[in-house]
Amino acid sequence: MSVISIEGMEFFAYHGCFKEEQVIGTKFNIDLYLTVDTTLAEETDSLHDTVNYQEVFRLVKKEMEVTSKLLEHVGRRILNSISASFPQVEKATLKIKKLNPPLGGKMDFVSLTLNF
Repeated sequence: MSVISIEGMEFFAYHGCFKEEQVIGTKFNIDLYLTVDTTLAEETDSLHDTVNYQEVFRLVKKEMEVTSKLLEHVGRRILNSISASFPQVEKATLKIKKLNPPLGGKMDFVSLTLNF
């Protein structure tokens, strides 16, 4: 088994419970770790025998474009889409960070980590 990491994906999106967040938007960072059997790709050197990182990024981007109130909701949508689109992924861990959240004080981010 191997772990494919796609880290530091940055998106500008409109997720949040406050109306202002869904109008103004903010930046989000996503780290994704996919557990995959890459044995065949290691031998064939063929992209068809592994997970295409670009396709994964496009899927995450598409889900980030759909407004949600909760990080939990957008995160689960991303993982469900990965599971449906990439059956060779045996496990996945997603960490989504909301940068500069409007919580009444200075902080870098809030984050949520989900798995399947």
